[in-house]
Amino acid sequence: VQLQASGGGLVQAGGSLRLSCAASGRILGYYALGWFRQAPGKEREFVAATSWSSGITRYADSVKGRFTISRDGAKSTVNLQMNSLKPEDTAVYFCGLGPSLSSYSYWGQGTLVTVSS
Repeated sequence: VQLQASGGGLVQAGGSLRLSCAASGRILGYYALGWFRQAPGKEREFVAATSWSSGITRYADSVKGRFTISRDGAKSTVNLQMNSLKPEDTAVYFCGLGPSLSSYSYWGQGTLVTVSS
């Protein structure tokens, strides 16, 4: 299994970015793909997740109403649309693949998002 995250960059507060995670390899049977982030000096935290099949979604309270996770099953890709970005959203964002919305077995390499004030 390989996960390739992309789309990070530098944006001003209030701006938007769209992250993508392309999954390849033996991904059948894995239920969920999620996004996590890790800011400097902090632990990795959950951001959002979705299931491949049903489209069920989960969001961290800190991003509800601003971030939207979506999936493209045909392309085995999951996107994270991030709007109204805040400086506290600055982090390395990782995508993960796993058997449930709360359990992840594989991780991508991470993509840096920097939000300037």
